[in-house]
Amino acid sequence: MNIISEMAYVDPEAQLGDNNIIGPFCYIDKDTVIGNNNKLYNSVTIHMGARIGNGNEFFPGASISTKPQDLKYKGERTFCEIGDNNSIRESATISRGTASKGKTVVGSNNLLMENMHIAHDCMIGSGVIIGNSTKLAGEIVIDDNAILSATVLTHQFCRIGGYVMIQGGCRFSQDIPPYIIAGKEPTRYCGLNIIGLRRRGFSNETIDMIHNTYRIIYSNGIIKDGIQEARAQYPGVKEVEYICSFIENSKRGIIR
Repeated sequence: MNIISEMAYVDPEAQLGDNNIIGPFCYIDKDTVIGNNNKLYNSVTIHMGARIGNGNEFFPGASISTKPQDLKYKGERTFCEIGDNNSIRESATISRGTASKGKTVVGSNNLLMENMHIAHDCMIGSGVIIGNSTKLAGEIVIDDNAILSATVLTHQFCRIGGYVMIQGGCRFSQDIPPYIIAGKEPTRYCGLNIIGLRRRGFSNETIDMIHNTYRIIYSNGIIKDGIQEARAQYPGVKEVEYICSFIENSKRGIIR
């Protein structure tokens, strides 16, 4: 059974699962689907196009599936998909998609801190932490287990690799490859996220291979040659292949 405050509004066309708690002054629009065991504290807004999984927690002032802040958006039907067990804190905003991709996607087990913004058509993985007041422009891709500290500003179309740590206050317009710390001004490679990798169970041997892969790639005058050398030295190592494929497929170039 759902518990819905008398001071909340739930559109008759909204689809709710079971055991949800909807607090006072929440607004749930039409064309929304909410799963089971979600908790919406007071003053949460769920706009049309939201597709929300199970076990999520929405704190006061959160606004989900908002109209995209994109002048190319012409009112087409798009979506904002959110997985399971996310903590979405106070005044966080997540826009729905545009005709470009049709949806914004947030995975599961993420911590999205207060006042952060995820723009239209972003693809956010799982296990991600996004710090206070960090802003993601349109069509950003963030791989699993990345950490963005507070007040980070990202240019549209950038990709952020898995297991990275981005220091607070950074701003960048190039891709950030996996497993590293990015920081300083301008934002650049600051070594491996060693503490984070160890916490995630990476062995010292694997960390050494990742470190040596970046040494080879960054010290080589031509990145393509560095990628070939790294692959030759560590054939079949999935972490090395992830780094090499990430860099090869980068459309904006990588920080250095």
